[in-house]
Amino acid sequence: MSIAAPASTLPAPFRPKLRLGFNTRVSFNDEAGPAQGLRDGIELFKAAERLGYQSGWAYQRHFDHYLSSPLPFFAAAGQHTRHITLGSAVIPMRYQDPILLAEAAGTTDLLIGGRLELAISTGANAAFDAVFGAVDTDARTEAKRRQARFLSAIAGEVLHTVASPDQGVPHGANLRVTPHSPTLRSRIRQGSASLSSAIQAAELGIGLISGTVLHDQAQDETFGEYQARIIDAYRKTWRTKWGTEAPKVAVAASILVGTTAELRDKYAAYDLERRTKGIGASRPKGALEPVSQPPGIQISPVFQGTPDQVIEAAFKDPGLAAADEVVLFLPPAFGLEENIRLLSDLAETVAPAFGWSPAQ
Repeated sequence: MSIAAPASTLPAPFRPKLRLGFNTRVSFNDEAGPAQGLRDGIELFKAAERLGYQSGWAYQRHFDHYLSSPLPFFAAAGQHTRHITLGSAVIPMRYQDPILLAEAAGTTDLLIGGRLELAISTGANAAFDAVFGAVDTDARTEAKRRQARFLSAIAGEVLHTVASPDQGVPHGANLRVTPHSPTLRSRIRQGSASLSSAIQAAELGIGLISGTVLHDQAQDETFGEYQARIIDAYRKTWRTKWGTEAPKVAVAASILVGTTAELRDKYAAYDLERRTKGIGASRPKGALEPVSQPPGIQISPVFQGTPDQVIEAAFKDPGLAAADEVVLFLPPAFGLEENIRLLSDLAETVAPAFGWSPAQ
């Protein structure tokens, strides 16, 4: 494996990438079915750990051909790995019971040895409201309320003091989430798609991961420029609020390294599909097709080409330059073998130029 480039040789202002991760939707298609998709997902985490990746992330998507319940999956994948962290990117809090999620998260984290990293969000999908139930206020306000409740719960705070004993619960008992994982609160991140959500994350004292979809950008502002501005606002707000340096920031990106002519053609076709279809690109067989891309959102670029071309493009991207950790966004329709090839080629030919070293 290639040796990491010294930080002194990286072009300014490109930060050395201390961690390398990947993000998968744990997809399945109508032919192989969901059981095979879940098994392939575990194999992907195992392969990433062998390659020295420090983090693995799984996207949550309800009612489609993707992983809908990340925590049971992480509990299973954690039994097949030893070092790689396992994270959600992201869990929309609008559709979670915060206490039940805190219980499941604490249990999962203890089972996998403190390797859970949950990224949560306050976004919502109006199509899901009919299933999960309406709320008295707007979806984002409700999501923020549940987020605050969840953070209190995993921190071990008292959720309720019993006034009337019932079924063995004594008078005056302080109810807290159990089992409690003492350090889990420090491994919660906000999945940020806008400047306001990044600032909110800093004010809450949680980490940040920026994904492949952003909104509320300034006119004529590129994806990378806006992403860098989001990260800068997060760090400045954190220093003002807490008086310390902010936690390391992760950025998800489509970095497809073509080490053969055939692979370069394949990744260029994905790039074209992504630019023309947006969020509807690369769906497994049988997955729902979005009717249209919501207005006002911006999709991240695809960095594809030879290793040298990818490195050059990444160095010029302000968002990637500002990040401490790069998370490879895997095309949802790609299979296990294709995804492992992407992981391998990135780790062996490009990531060392970012100042990255594989986990030992």
